[in-house]
Amino acid sequence: MATRWRGFGWYVMTVLALLVAAYAFAISFMPDWRPPLVRDLFAQRPLAAWGHFVGGGVALATGAFQLNGGMRNRWLGLHRGLGRTYVVAVAVGGMAALSLAPHAMTGAVAASGFALLGLAWLATTALAVRAIRRRQLSSHRDWMVCSYALTLAAVTLRIYLPASQVAGISFTVAYPVIAWLCWVPNLLLAILFLRSRHAREMLAASRLPPDWRRIGERLRS
Repeated sequence: MATRWRGFGWYVMTVLALLVAAYAFAISFMPDWRPPLVRDLFAQRPLAAWGHFVGGGVALATGAFQLNGGMRNRWLGLHRGLGRTYVVAVAVGGMAALSLAPHAMTGAVAASGFALLGLAWLATTALAVRAIRRRQLSSHRDWMVCSYALTLAAVTLRIYLPASQVAGISFTVAYPVIAWLCWVPNLLLAILFLRSRHAREMLAASRLPPDWRRIGERLRS
């Protein structure tokens, strides 16, 4: 039952990520689709806007498939290729986000929220790369989960903004809060998920004979 729920959750996450990625590509390559705020952003800071939307879109689309264990184990070469693409996309999107953050609407609270998101996004991805270069597979997996949880801020942002409008909350009140709400809970949920998974793995390992336990530890490292 738990496996089915995880599979269902992955499908929901992937569909939402691909929809937001498609939106990011659409407003990047079709100017007529851009809402007024995005049109102004491209007019004032075109390079950063391109990096933000295209880099973020590619990261959303590729990162979702990296979290599917079945696909990862079956097509390891594809996993590595998508992983490299994801890292480049995060680097481009994260640097663009840092460039755009000081100019965020509604002031310093929103600007600091988006700036810390950009820094955390770059940092978790860099730590994932460092871990895989050291062949620390478990650590790499954990940092990638955290990295993609931050990538999904693009999805949660687009859920919270219209929800706040439906609730009748002023944009100037909602936007600074959403600048933090779109990513901090994502990261906390990722950490809780990883802790629960580690607890299950430790419990399962404790039931193995010593020889098999040592083999499992080597594989996780």
